Amino acid sequence: MAFKTVTSEEGKTLYISLTGRFDITAHRDFIQAYKDKLDLVSKVVVDLAAVEYIDSSALGMLLILREKAGGEKADISLLNCSPDVTRIIQTVHFDKMFHLC
Repeated sequence: MAFKTVTSEEGKTLYISLTGRFDITAHRDFIQAYKDKLDLVSKVVVDLAAVEYIDSSALGMLLILREKAGGEKADISLLNCSPDVTRIIQTVHFDKMFHLC
């Protein structure tokens, strides 16, 4: 799993792009992608366009991100989800906790 992290020009949005399989092997790198950055931004966008697989540990990592970003007040969007990823996210009702784009 490869990660790319960029903060918007105005510094209010953190963009995290993922590539490959989003599973337990990505845990450490995913945390590093946002660690020490959440206090500086008001929104997080996770781009899943290049994710070919997502499992339950990835869903757990998204929940941890949400909690660290402010819980229910967190503004987190999941961007460019494939139909398969969208189906998984909707099945576990994450579409109620995250914005799907």
